[in-house]
Amino acid sequence: MILTVCMSPSVDVTIELDSLNVGKVNVVKSKTLSFTGKALNVAIGVARLGGEAYATGFMYNENGGAFESALDKEGVGFSFVWNSGRVRENYKCIDKRSMLTEINDVGGQVGEDKLYELLQMIRNFSARSAVTVISGGLPRGVDAGYYRELFRAVDSRSLKVADTEGAKLFAALEAGVDLVKPNIDELQSTLGREFKNKEDLLAGCRELLDRGAKKVLLSLGKDGAVITDGTKNYYCRSINVAVNSTVGAGDGMVAAAANMLQQGADMPDVLRAGVAAGTATVTTFGTISFTKNKYEEIFKSLQVTEI
Repeated sequence: MILTVCMSPSVDVTIELDSLNVGKVNVVKSKTLSFTGKALNVAIGVARLGGEAYATGFMYNENGGAFESALDKEGVGFSFVWNSGRVRENYKCIDKRSMLTEINDVGGQVGEDKLYELLQMIRNFSARSAVTVISGGLPRGVDAGYYRELFRAVDSRSLKVADTEGAKLFAALEAGVDLVKPNIDELQSTLGREFKNKEDLLAGCRELLDRGAKKVLLSLGKDGAVITDGTKNYYCRSINVAVNSTVGAGDGMVAAAANMLQQGADMPDVLRAGVAAGTATVTTFGTISFTKNKYEEIFKSLQVTEI
C-alpha cells in the first residue's frame, strides 16, 4: 500500500479562456471542478496505475464530503482528521496558448489537538504501507517544522517521499527521506540561487542529498527530469505532446515514482515512470491525473541516459 498525506486540500476551479485580459470582462469557454490536493492527486495516480492507495490528512466539515466521494469513485481508501470550516478554493485560468494563471486561496486553520491526531494516524497507517508520500503546503499558522514531525512519525519500514519546498523541505530532510521531488523553480527558490547549466542542477540536488535525502527526482518541466543519489545521475527527456494543462503534472510524477519504489525498481525505471506520468497528465484538461493507457504509451517511448 502507498499512503499519501494531504496537508492542504483544495477545490480547484479550472477555467478555460481564449485569453486572460486583466481589468476587462473575460468569457469562460469551459469550467471544471476538481476536489484535490497534492497528496490526493498522488493517491488517485497510484490507483489509476493499479496500485493500492490510502489517503489521509486534514479535511474540513462544510465541503469535505465531496472529496470523499471523488476518492471513492477512484477506488482510493481514506480516513481524515476533520476540522471546522471549508476547504479552500483555487482558480486556474488556462488560455488558448496553454498559459496557466493561478489564484490560490489560503488554507484553513487546525488546532494543536488535530496536529497531534494526524501524527497518530500516520504512525498507524504507515506501519502498513510500503511507501508514505507527504506533500504540499501546511494549514494557516502551522510552522514549517511540523514537516519534520510528520516524517518522524512515519514507520521506519516505510519509504518516505517528500514533495514540498522551502523551509518545509528543509524540515522534512532533517527527519531523513528516501526521495524528494522538487521542480526546477522550487529548487532554485529553496536554495536561493539560479541554475544556469547541468552542473548547477546537479550541485543543487547534491545539497538536498547532503541535508538528508537519499535520492532526488528533479522535474525539468517539458524537458523531462533528472534523478540522482549522488553517485549516479540519470536524465530522461520527455516527448512532445499537446499540452492541455500542467495542473497535477508533478503529482502524477510522484505517483508513478512511488509506485515504482514500492516495486523495488532501480533509479532509471523510477525516473522513466515519473516522466511518463507527468507527461501523460499534461495531455488532459480539467483533470488532475492521467489515464493508464496514455501513461503506458508514453512510458514505452522514453529513453533514460546516464549523465
